[in-house]
Amino acid sequence: MYTSFFGLHEKPFSITPDPRYLFMSERHAEALAHLLYGVREAGGFIQLTGEVGTGKTTLVRSLLQQLPDTADVALVLNPQLTRIEFLCAICEELGVPLPEARGSIKALTDALNRFLLENHSRGRRTILIVDEAQNLKPDVLEQVRLLTNLETTKQKLLQIILIGQPELRVLLARNDMRQLAQRITGRYHLEPLSRPEAEAYIDHRVKVAGGVGRIFARGARGEIYRLGRGIPRMINVIADRALLGAFTAESSQVTPAIVRRAAAEVYDRPGVALPPWIRWLGLGILPAAGLVALLVAAWWLPGRDGGQAPADAPALATTATPTAAGTIERSPGLDSLGEALDALPATADADAAYTRLFTLWNASYQPGPDGACQQAEASGLRCLLQHGTLDDVAALDTPVILSLRSHKGIEHQAVLTALDDRTGDLSIAGHDYQVAAGEIANFWQGEYLLLWKPQTRDVKAFVPGMRDPDILWLRASLATIQGKPVEPMRSDLYDANLEARVRQYQRERHLAADGLVSHQTQIAIIAELGAAGTPRLARVD
Repeated sequence: MYTSFFGLHEKPFSITPDPRYLFMSERHAEALAHLLYGVREAGGFIQLTGEVGTGKTTLVRSLLQQLPDTADVALVLNPQLTRIEFLCAICEELGVPLPEARGSIKALTDALNRFLLENHSRGRRTILIVDEAQNLKPDVLEQVRLLTNLETTKQKLLQIILIGQPELRVLLARNDMRQLAQRITGRYHLEPLSRPEAEAYIDHRVKVAGGVGRIFARGARGEIYRLGRGIPRMINVIADRALLGAFTAESSQVTPAIVRRAAAEVYDRPGVALPPWIRWLGLGILPAAGLVALLVAAWWLPGRDGGQAPADAPALATTATPTAAGTIERSPGLDSLGEALDALPATADADAAYTRLFTLWNASYQPGPDGACQQAEASGLRCLLQHGTLDDVAALDTPVILSLRSHKGIEHQAVLTALDDRTGDLSIAGHDYQVAAGEIANFWQGEYLLLWKPQTRDVKAFVPGMRDPDILWLRASLATIQGKPVEPMRSDLYDANLEARVRQYQRERHLAADGLVSHQTQIAIIAELGAAGTPRLARVD
């Protein structure tokens, strides 16, 4: 309908995957590098997670295109199966004849084992990819784990890639899943696009569709980014609707106002999830509280008006002026986190959390037209959203924002400013508490947001085999930490020797020992080096 009006050959924002429209952002490229490296390493699990619409399917397609001819792949797209159905699906994907006793788990496993051994003897690799893995039943997940027991004396016979939504991370964090979780050799969580990436993504799709000139005003692209939360699928839906709106209004360019009207129509449709932050844009939809509000304020929306801490301090709180992580004034004994949360007003003050976190970094946060992460970038910092345990947070050794849910079901944003084996210091709504470290998990779902300051020219992950000038920083940093002399003739190649040193560092710091120098590993290195202006989470006595 609108294609001829804008001089397009076809609709540029169809949600149907099309290789011609492939846009590989920095995040997607990093995730693909993790997958390719993991596939190259024999055996074990690789875990890829991301919100709905962030491009996981696109990555799987890219991965399949780059696999060598010596790889056989079983792709299970519907994992809501019984153990027997799951094993049958794998056999059918690989062309393994089903045994007569196809209702027997042992018979199916034996048939699969024979195939894997034969494939291995012919120099071929076998890879199992499970999409929507968050839907796997616990007993099927256990069966998946048992498949990794199929091995020779030197290596695993089956490489398994689990792809799913964030719920998969929660599922694998369960205590009864720990044996499987321990076999995961690589993890990557696919984040939404940044604003520059989202704008480049929009321009790329318009160009592929034959567009000439600037169809979307810069302000309009920014609105699509905010309203779509940086999620490619939602960007497509909103942009498509905005083009239709501009055509109806006979406007030669999509404006921010047209985008906002388009988003209002999109999020009013049955079956489309309503973002809890839409009301903040004046579209009249009520939000839910929680970390979503925190992340929206950080990544996608301007800061909310006001942002002041409640005037009445809860009785359990002790107030203190923010200085540096681990140096707040503490009341005698430990506070009860549950009682502290219940005593707080029913408001989740993200602005107070950002103000405290920015202060720890000697930076300034102001509620206004720019979100927290945009303000962080202006100060030379970066935001990172992760999901994990307190052990994971401790390994990074930097203050983080947690979303805590009270007994009343009310979300509060807390800054964890100090942590040791026994206690943690929290700043909530401008008030400071010292609580038992073990109590935090009772009110926390595992999501955390942190700031960090990259020490390299480009923000990237380092993968074994890559050559980059910033590898010199990695070599020098590890030499300093590990007490080794800095090599006089340093190489910018991430070679096997450097990989071994990275893995050693990761094991000693309780990080994923996969040899991939991700943002998490870089953050831990930077904190340990004690770079100027870098706050530490480890308590300073």
